[in-house]
Amino acid sequence: MSLQVHDLVKDFGGVRAVNGVTFMVDPGECVALIGPNGAGKSTTFACIAGQHWLTGGQVLWNGERVDSLPPARRLQHGIARTFQVAQAFEALTVLQNVQLLTQYPRGLQAYNVLENCSIGSSMALLEQVGLQGLAHADAQSLPYGAKKRLELAMALAGQNTGLLLLDEPAAGLAAPERVQLMALVKSLTQPRAGRAGMAVLYTEHNMDAVFGVADRVLVLIDGVVAAQGTPDEIASDPIVRQRYLGQWWQRPLDA
Repeated sequence: MSLQVHDLVKDFGGVRAVNGVTFMVDPGECVALIGPNGAGKSTTFACIAGQHWLTGGQVLWNGERVDSLPPARRLQHGIARTFQVAQAFEALTVLQNVQLLTQYPRGLQAYNVLENCSIGSSMALLEQVGLQGLAHADAQSLPYGAKKRLELAMALAGQNTGLLLLDEPAAGLAAPERVQLMALVKSLTQPRAGRAGMAVLYTEHNMDAVFGVADRVLVLIDGVVAAQGTPDEIASDPIVRQRYLGQWWQRPLDA
């Protein structure tokens, strides 16, 4: 059930944004993808999630190629994603948002009422992300940190979600909210109920959401993987310090 990215290449016209990126993410791993602006992070992420078609290379999940599948088909294969700016159906309640995604694989017939669908499993997801007390609030009224958690619950609503792709999950959050959300993300990699932990790949600019959270860190610079390793290895890598973190950068105190 690992994610395998082999020699990923993406061109936009005559510009090569990603040039031969190769890595893998195993179940139970939380891997951060970082790098300076224009390094190819978002493009790599979008190619894996299905928003961009590849110019070259392969993306495999669970041993099967998925790079030719649209995002909806990837979701059926257990690949879910969130966005840098949290997305939800704002006309629905918090609970209805999760019910809609939980019910989606089974279909929603015209005679069904959304409020009656998948109540137990949807409430369990809201409890997992700490939103059970806001189940009947309108999604539009949520503070931004709560909306990020709602989007995460929606991503987890797939019946067989095994790979979670998070696009800057901590963006726009205050430091205490970042800590809480990333602790929740990290917990998803732990085995539970006889199932292996999820594979999590996320992009991020907040270094306190990387160091102390990620098991491994991939650094993209100029469209290639310039370094990869444990947070300790990345923090001391001379190329990463020179090209991205800065020579005088210090790890966050709680990392």
